[in-house]
Amino acid sequence: MSEIALCAPDGITFHVHGLTKTYRSGEVDVQALRGIDLDIFDSEILVLLGPSGSGKSTFLNVLGGLDHPTAGEVMFRDHNLSRMSDRDLTRYRRDHVGFVFQFYNLIPSLTARENVALVTEIAANPMTPEDALGVVGLGDRLDHFPAQLSGGEQQRVAIARAIAKRPEILLCDEPTGALDCATGIIVLEAIERINRELGTTSVVITHNAAIADMGQRVASFADGRIASLRKNSSRKPARQLSW
Repeated sequence: MSEIALCAPDGITFHVHGLTKTYRSGEVDVQALRGIDLDIFDSEILVLLGPSGSGKSTFLNVLGGLDHPTAGEVMFRDHNLSRMSDRDLTRYRRDHVGFVFQFYNLIPSLTARENVALVTEIAANPMTPEDALGVVGLGDRLDHFPAQLSGGEQQRVAIARAIAKRPEILLCDEPTGALDCATGIIVLEAIERINRELGTTSVVITHNAAIADMGQRVASFADGRIASLRKNSSRKPARQLSW
């Protein structure tokens, strides 16, 4: 990677300072992020809570190297994402980041095993597809196609695909948004297990306040800013959540 500059302090995965993102919409400038300051710690689960349009997804996209900030600094360890070229951001995403979205984006003509193998074939030190699917409790569904899986099972395949390359960071944008409560809890338990067993720094976007209780910390977004940041003194495991 290029553009190595400042350095996030030890124990911190991301150091974000003054992060601003402005989009041009016709003749109007839209401020999606307005000067975000935040440190994200190694191996934590951070929940980003807030309504649609509050800036959560834009923030996640910048952390994941999918979008460039307009201003401010985003340090991933000793790498300044704010100044990276598109080519270096592609390498950063490939080597360090796993993404999980609301919609599973599985290839219908490939089995669960084959969907996960798409990632393991290009990663430097991957799990086997079988091991990744085992982590999310789908070791007995390796050869099923997406159409043969429930929505929650498809989302767990997507999580297995994201973690198969052993990423340092797991970024989840509304991972339970298309699921009912019972199925969503199974998906959240998979995210918890990955965080616990692999030490993966995990950032989970939701508009559902009940899900916030599973994080070590909760950042509430409003109008492109962090309106509040709190530490959960009594976290709830996913299996105890309900909505």
